[in-house]
Amino acid sequence: MSRNPQEPWRPPEPPNRPPRAPMGPRSPLGGGGNPRARWVPWVVFGIFALTLLLLFSGGIPGSSSSKVSLEFGAFRTSVGNNEVQAIKYEASSGHIDGVFNAKGAAAHGGKTQFTTDGQPGGLNEADVTFIDLHHVDRNYKPPSSNFIGPLLGYLLPILLIVGIFVWMSRRAQAGMGAVMNIGRSRAKVYTTEKPKTTFADVAGYGPVKEEIKEVVDFLKQPGKFREIGARIPKGVLLVGPPGTGKTLIARAVAGEAGVPFISVTGSDFMEMFVGVGAARVRDLFQTAKKQAPAIIFVDEIDSIGRKRGAGLGGGHDEREQTLNQMLAEMDGFEATEGIVMMAATNRPDILDAALLRPGRFDRQIMVPLPTQDERLEILKVHFRDKKIAADVDPLVVARGTPGMSGADLSNLVNEAALFAVRRGSPDVHKEDFENARDRVLMGLKRPSIMMNDEEKEHTAYHEGGHAVCAYVLEHADPVHKVTILPTGMALGMTQQLPTEERYSHDKEFLQDMLSVMMGGRVAEQVVFDSQSTGASNDLVRGTEIARRMVREWGMSDRIGPMAWGSQGAVFLGEDLVHTRDYSDETARVIDEEVERILREQEERTRKLLSEHRAGLDAVAHALLERETIDGEDVARLVDDAMGFKAGGPRLVVHADGTTTESPVPPTAPATGEPVF
Repeated sequence: MSRNPQEPWRPPEPPNRPPRAPMGPRSPLGGGGNPRARWVPWVVFGIFALTLLLLFSGGIPGSSSSKVSLEFGAFRTSVGNNEVQAIKYEASSGHIDGVFNAKGAAAHGGKTQFTTDGQPGGLNEADVTFIDLHHVDRNYKPPSSNFIGPLLGYLLPILLIVGIFVWMSRRAQAGMGAVMNIGRSRAKVYTTEKPKTTFADVAGYGPVKEEIKEVVDFLKQPGKFREIGARIPKGVLLVGPPGTGKTLIARAVAGEAGVPFISVTGSDFMEMFVGVGAARVRDLFQTAKKQAPAIIFVDEIDSIGRKRGAGLGGGHDEREQTLNQMLAEMDGFEATEGIVMMAATNRPDILDAALLRPGRFDRQIMVPLPTQDERLEILKVHFRDKKIAADVDPLVVARGTPGMSGADLSNLVNEAALFAVRRGSPDVHKEDFENARDRVLMGLKRPSIMMNDEEKEHTAYHEGGHAVCAYVLEHADPVHKVTILPTGMALGMTQQLPTEERYSHDKEFLQDMLSVMMGGRVAEQVVFDSQSTGASNDLVRGTEIARRMVREWGMSDRIGPMAWGSQGAVFLGEDLVHTRDYSDETARVIDEEVERILREQEERTRKLLSEHRAGLDAVAHALLERETIDGEDVARLVDDAMGFKAGGPRLVVHADGTTTESPVPPTAPATGEPVF
């Protein structure tokens, strides 16, 4: 029970980190997710452009800035003006490279070198005489025999163009290959070496493991079953709430079977293209037949195995076609093929009937929430790799975690280890499990919320009302802890833990539960003569229990032994046209009976708290002083304030308003051990 304030909605605060920049569209040449691939075409294009520039410009731009090009006549004029210091000429082409002296450099704007094209065949005798007359150093330059440079200048652009086309062709082929493989199954095939999980890692669930072991034995030794004429089920469906270990059991089968284990999830069959799911189902079963004997495991099969004809899109959508193909493949199995199909779901009510008929998934194995003994075995498995202190008793932890699944217990042990790390402790102690259980069941403490004195006092009496009712009432679960520290979405919390495992509840237990839920609201009315929003969660839960007592459990004399079930949320198309199966008059009677039950328990709680006002004040004052007290403190405070003797009878207000003395309810398990 908790006290939830009706707080106005506030927009969420922006995160500390800057928002992630939106991803741009993928380039057709970039190749999808790899960002480096996007720059490849641009780098290639840059190299290609630079090569062309160098080729047609004759070198790097700016490298011949100190040379000047002269015509042959201008060259003779410069020689005649004594402006040339030296030349080097090539006889075959007539090309001349020369150097100006200081006078020539000044005459040609500071240029120190020049080039000119003479006549083919080199300089004639008159030109040579003229040059020597003006004292110009003359050297002969042999013709160049290097043909690699010009050849590379022509071949490099061609090679670059060919390389770009080859790269684009391979990219296109890769894309086509992905499209062609879209109908391939995404199942993972495990051999006997890969799975490490065995049945030893699955704690508890003895009957479940026995049935699964039968499947494993059939695959290992099929002859033993054939001799007696036994036929193993073709399909095994694991059904249970989330976190109970269905997938873990399947992994254990993979480790124990000694045969190929093909694992796939139901969502792997679904794709945006029509017919892909059916193609993947065919490929999956073809893979299994090639490796028979083998096990096929489909996790979350409800994603593709929903009832056909119940959707809004007619009977030809992709999901139904995938289911049809799976039904056809399963029905074509032969017992001698040695292929067993396993599946897991937590929604067996929505599966198609054809999927559950004999010959397909004809055996359903229930994997329920673990019992106390099974929780003890699960905790021991999770304790293996943790440094657990000597003051932690796994039996006590298992007793204090009713209703938790295997995943919840794993999270509890991990949270306890995190609390130990925060404290700087090398081992996980009892207090760490206490804090971890409060964190999992009650939520994160919110020390940032500062209540004023009036709010704090109202919260203390609210939680005190829950605690006193839970202690005094005979059939209520005992109190474990009461706090007025803001936790989760509540300003305070009263925590109860059962003394033993319960699988059904009688009417007296439900009435006491409703009275405890009313305790917080009634305590505020008795003490402050006011009402607050803190009882909103209690009223919602109490109304739901009272309605189920009337509609489902036949605990109303006016309604009698009739039940109509609960009205769940619309899930399938057939639920849209579903009408209630009782009249308006019956609906009015149901509402009246629900109101009567709640008002009776409210009046009963008011009388109980009025009789135990001294105990209520004692608990509330202790909460205001200490903020958190445990169940033993509640028992001692109420006993001292009311003058009860330890272990003696208590004053109990029954549902009909009568008051009698009854034995004190237990505050701890029958063994006397403390409860986490």
